[in-house]
Amino acid sequence: MKALTYRLILLLLCLAMQSFAQRTKQANATALPIIPIGLDAYRMWDKWPMQRIGDRAYMRSTYDREGANQSADASHYLFANQEDYNVALDVKGKGVFYFFRANHWHGSPWHFIGDGKDNLVQETATADRLNALSKFKTSTIFIPDIAFPKPLNFTWADTKGADLIWTPMPFKDSFRIAYSKTHYGTGYFIYHLYANPQNLSQQIDSWDINKAPDKDVLDLVDKAGTDVAPKNIKKVSGDLKLNNNKILIANIKSIASSVRAFKLTLPLDKAAELEHLRLLVTWDDAKQPSIDAPLALFFGAGTLYNRDEREYLVKGFPINIRYDYPNKKIELACYYPMPFFKSAKFELADITPGDTEINYEIRYEPLKIAPGLSSYFHATYADMPQPEPGKDMTYLDTRGIEGHEDWSGSFVGTSFIFSHNANLGTLEGDPRFFFDDSESPQAYGTGTEEWAGGGDYWGGQNMTLAFAGHPLGAQGKNTSKNDKDLIESAYRFLLADMMPFGKRAVIKFEHGGENLSTEHYESVTYWYGLPFPSLIKTDEIDIGNTTSETAHNYSSPGASSVENITSRYEQGIDTFPNLKSLGDAAGKEVYPAHEEDGRYTRGSSEFTVKLAANNQGALLRRTLDYSFPNQTAEVYIADTGKNADWKLAGTWYLAGSNTCLYSDPPGELENRLLRTQTSNRQFRDDEFLIPLSLTANKSTIRVKVKFVPNNQELFPGFPFPKKSAWSELRYKVYSYIVPEFNLTK
Repeated sequence: MKALTYRLILLLLCLAMQSFAQRTKQANATALPIIPIGLDAYRMWDKWPMQRIGDRAYMRSTYDREGANQSADASHYLFANQEDYNVALDVKGKGVFYFFRANHWHGSPWHFIGDGKDNLVQETATADRLNALSKFKTSTIFIPDIAFPKPLNFTWADTKGADLIWTPMPFKDSFRIAYSKTHYGTGYFIYHLYANPQNLSQQIDSWDINKAPDKDVLDLVDKAGTDVAPKNIKKVSGDLKLNNNKILIANIKSIASSVRAFKLTLPLDKAAELEHLRLLVTWDDAKQPSIDAPLALFFGAGTLYNRDEREYLVKGFPINIRYDYPNKKIELACYYPMPFFKSAKFELADITPGDTEINYEIRYEPLKIAPGLSSYFHATYADMPQPEPGKDMTYLDTRGIEGHEDWSGSFVGTSFIFSHNANLGTLEGDPRFFFDDSESPQAYGTGTEEWAGGGDYWGGQNMTLAFAGHPLGAQGKNTSKNDKDLIESAYRFLLADMMPFGKRAVIKFEHGGENLSTEHYESVTYWYGLPFPSLIKTDEIDIGNTTSETAHNYSSPGASSVENITSRYEQGIDTFPNLKSLGDAAGKEVYPAHEEDGRYTRGSSEFTVKLAANNQGALLRRTLDYSFPNQTAEVYIADTGKNADWKLAGTWYLAGSNTCLYSDPPGELENRLLRTQTSNRQFRDDEFLIPLSLTANKSTIRVKVKFVPNNQELFPGFPFPKKSAWSELRYKVYSYIVPEFNLTK
């Protein structure tokens, strides 16, 4: 009996060791950096440049579904239930909600429903909406205040028009936001979804509204405007005489390192002459600089003119401009971490020679991460003196930059001039961001001023916060003090709410509410990028194409016959308005419709797709007909053998449809208006993340998509025009990989 027990124990130990060895082997083979999430995304800000493999960011909003500017992009809801429950965001998956913006108190109380728990959030002005602007002008807070303290959260008394929430709210299965009042209910929201929970800095648990954000994070963000970088690290500094057209600041030769602080001190009386100098920074002897931008705009402001002689023009966390009037100096500082692996060259160009002298300081420290898991910091300048009517302005398109086709990294902010003539009306232009060749914007906002943390054009006032601001510009042309006071600029820095991409980022903005503004725009876009992809397309199945379906062993017994659909993706306006000022373009089509074909099902679809053998997880992108509402399905993954062992990957859900509830009653206290808006944009690209645990070491997988009925009405007693179904026109398959970075290339 004892011998039998001994052999049994020995067998169990062997099995345990074998299991451990297998897990260790897989972990070593797929070792990825830990992704900072939640409050860790702030405290681990030195990881800003790190590759975010398996991390996707999305920005949703109350934008006008027809591509124009109806109600200033307010009050467009996915669907609604009772009177005080009008849904603006609805998400399923495992992730973190990072940012919320509303105009003043409009919509409050808001329902923040995390994993089924309804948390009611409001702010003090809600108590007396009709007199809020006068009664609460200098003091409003969020309720409950414990969850939303400064400096992560601000109400309109500080921002000059908007309620902003940066408190992270994790969710395990679902997250939803509903507005209680629909009048002027404008808002935009940023959240992340994650493929691989084992690679996150902390476990995702449901958000607790009764818990305050950790003090160390609040203290850190509260240091915005000061030197937040490590002090006791390597430093180069000195004085420079600007007596040539181009001057080398420093050329650092080092082992793999990260610049943690870059600071310039300028003489106050020379500010006007120096603000247009070009800052050039080149990493690792590249042929082209990764930073090439006008000095003032790079540091967050369109000009260095300081109308009110404030101490801070820009008091951001990663970037600031501080005025030292007693010593007649201007201090410019950038704390975005900037990795390099052998050299970093800092230069100034477009200098008008003179007797000016400036001071510089650069601090850097060793970098302890594999090059393929990091990325280079970029600041890309765009000058748009005459935006093309009807088409978005492109602030950034990474394709082809520095001679490289593909880039992987993260979009982390913008600094931009939206008028040279104190024209605030240009702010109606929506941000639309496209990542990794999606035809639909993964990020779609409600306006330029909202993007920069404002509301109602900031009332023409200036403000500067850690991550958003309107640092300069007069309230109007008639109140400006000089030509520089006519320059209106704003900034938006992304940290926890950064937007990762795997092969391409396209950052676009409307110019005016319908892309008709003729203002002169300028922008600097901040982003991290490595000139190699972390997301590669490995397969595509064209549903409705018999050859493609057969090649992928597509099976969907209950699917419809092939349907042909003529429609559009979401872009700008479809046609130009009939305005004399547009000349021959008046009434002409801007974005023509095109045809797609595919099927829909209320059953299941199965198909086989290819992956990269060295994949780190995968992303499915589905092109669909968005006229079917609230499309919901369970996604299962199996090997391609005969006896499929299906494993649940998660729920794939796309809220709403191209028909929405449009409810913008004229009065603050009035009940909602039950009106519908149906756009002619039926085509959407939507994404689903497949975890590494289901794809590791596999070059093919079998995918099953099982439709889940969704009977949500558009509003009580009024169903959506179509019954919910699963639409599939095309699937594109992308494999996550570690970028094959090689310094010798």
